[in-house]
Amino acid sequence: MSQNNAPSESLDQLRHSAAHLLAAAVMELWPDTKPTIGPAIEDGFYYDFEFAQPISEADFPAIEAKMHELVKDWSSFGREEVSAEEAKKRYAHNEYKLQLIEKFAEEGQTLSLYKSGQFVDLCRGGHVDNPAKALQHFKLLSLAGAYWLGDEKNPMLSRIYGTAFPSADELAAYLERRELAKQRDHKKLGKELDLFVFSETVGKGLPLWTPRGAAVRRELERFIVDEELKRGYLHVYTPDIANLALYKKSGHYPYYKDSMYAPIVIDDDEYMLRPMTCPHHFELYLSRPHSYKELPMRFAELAKLYRYEQSGELSGLLRVRSFCLADAHIVCRREQAESEINGVLDLIEYIAGVFGLKAGENYHYRLSLGDRADDKKYFKDDESWDYAENVLRSVLKAREAHFVEAPQEAAFYGPKIDVQMKNVNGKEDTAFTVQYDFVMPKRFDLKYVNEQGAEEQPIVVHRSSIGAIERVMAFLIEHYGGAFPVWLSPVQVKLLPIADRHLDYAKQVWAKLHALGIRVELDDRSERLSAKIRDAQLEKVPYMAVIGDKEMAEDQLTLRQRGQKEQSVLTVDEFVKQIQAEIAKKQ
Repeated sequence: MSQNNAPSESLDQLRHSAAHLLAAAVMELWPDTKPTIGPAIEDGFYYDFEFAQPISEADFPAIEAKMHELVKDWSSFGREEVSAEEAKKRYAHNEYKLQLIEKFAEEGQTLSLYKSGQFVDLCRGGHVDNPAKALQHFKLLSLAGAYWLGDEKNPMLSRIYGTAFPSADELAAYLERRELAKQRDHKKLGKELDLFVFSETVGKGLPLWTPRGAAVRRELERFIVDEELKRGYLHVYTPDIANLALYKKSGHYPYYKDSMYAPIVIDDDEYMLRPMTCPHHFELYLSRPHSYKELPMRFAELAKLYRYEQSGELSGLLRVRSFCLADAHIVCRREQAESEINGVLDLIEYIAGVFGLKAGENYHYRLSLGDRADDKKYFKDDESWDYAENVLRSVLKAREAHFVEAPQEAAFYGPKIDVQMKNVNGKEDTAFTVQYDFVMPKRFDLKYVNEQGAEEQPIVVHRSSIGAIERVMAFLIEHYGGAFPVWLSPVQVKLLPIADRHLDYAKQVWAKLHALGIRVELDDRSERLSAKIRDAQLEKVPYMAVIGDKEMAEDQLTLRQRGQKEQSVLTVDEFVKQIQAEIAKKQ
C-alpha cells in the first residue's frame, strides 16, 4: 500500500513500482513470507515483510536477480476494484493486510488490487505505464527492523530499502554519493575518532561523551555562551526537573505528553524531567516586576532536556533522548519583535559562517505556519496568528532570504522560522529555530510596566542559536568529515618523538603547550615514526610535530600539517604564536 512522499510524481511512481517488483521477487524466493506495505520515499523505496526465516543483505544479489528476471514479463499494472469482503478473502492469512483493509473500508476508501505478471498487491495506485522498460535501474541498499505501522507495541518486521532511477547514470551517481556519505556518517566517525559511545546498560538514546568528544563539545558551548553574552543575552541556570503543574500551566503537557518521560512521584507531587525550558524562564521573569526600560530581556541557557523518542526513531546524535539545547527566550514588546528576530537571524548566520556553512548550499529557511481551522493543534487566536506570521515573513523578505513556506509545521503557540539542514544521507532536519509566541505570555500572565505606568503584556521570541549540541555535533562531524578545524579539534597537536632519547624534550614541549591551553598529546610508544604519523593522520590531528636530534638541539619542531605534504620547521615559540592565532580566529 503506497504512502508516497517522493520528490516528483514520475519518480514516485517509478519507485513505488520498484517496491511492487521487490515484493514479487521476495514472494517467489520465500513464498511463506507475509508482505505488508511498500511506499516510495525521498531517495528510493522500501517494503516491509514478515519472514518465516531470517534473511540478510547477503541475499540481496539473489533478490535483485529475481527482480530483473520477473520484470521482463511485466507489461503493465492491471487494476481491479474489490469489496472489503473479497479483499479479506484474498488476504485471509495476512493479518497486516487485513488491518489495512478494515482501516480503508472504515474510511470509505475504494479498495483496489494491482497485478503485474503473476504478482497481485493491495494498493492505491501510482505506477509506471511500462514496467518492463522503466524498471531497469534499481539497487537494494539495506535491511533494517521496523515496527508495524511504526508502533513499538506492534510486531517487528524486516524492512528492505532500495532505490530506483530512470537511467543507469543517475543510479551510479546516487550510489557514489551514498558511498561518500557512508564515509562521513557521524556514527561511523564518532566511533573511529573516539568521540562518543552508547551503552545499552545506560539506556537507548543516551550518549556518553569521551574525553575527546567532550573537548569538542566544550569548545562549542564556550563559543556560543561567549557570543551570546556579547549580544546582550542573560545566561541563567534552571533545574532539569520540575513539578508537572508547570507543564500543565504552559500547555505543553497535553500537547507533548507522549514525547515526555513519565512523571516521577516525590512527596505526593508529580515531577517531570523537563522536555523544554520555556516555562522555567517565564517563572524567572515572574520573580519580580519589570519596566519597559528592561525590555527586551534575553534569558539564555545551555539546558539539558529529556524527551522520549521511540526506539525506531533514534539515530546516533541526531535523534536522542537526552540532549543539551542552546535555548533562549526573549521577552519583548510587540513592536520590538521584528528587530529581535533579525538579531537572532544575524547570530545564527554568524555562527553558520564560522562553521563554514553557506545559506542555500548547506542550509535554508522554512517559514512554518499554523492552520486557523485546527484549534486542537493550534491555539485559537486568528488575529495574533496573522500578525505573527506576517512579522516573520516580512523579516525574511527584508533580508532577501530564500525561504519556503510550510503549512501546519508551526508550534502550538505560534509560527516559526526553521533553519533546515540535510545530513550526509540527505535527510532534512531542523537545526536552529526562531518562534514567535503570543500564547505563553497569556498563560503565565507576563507583564511589564509601560511609559504611562500601566501594565502591558509582552510577546516572547523563542530561539535556538546553535540548536541541540548533540545534533550540531552530528552535522559538524559529517560536514568536516571528522577533520575539525584547529579550534574545534579534540587533539590539536600530536608530538612524535623519533626515539626514546627525545622523550624528555618532547615532555617539556608538551608541558609548555598544555599550560597555554593547547590540546596536545605525546605519542611515547616505541613505534617507528612512520607508524606514529599514520596513526595521527587516521585520528585527523591538524598538526603533527616531529622531534629528533636536530629539533631537540635547536628548540624546534618539524611540523606536518593535516592534508599537506610539505613540512615546515619552526621554533616552539613561533609555533605557539601560529597556532594560537589560528585558534583565536576560528579559521
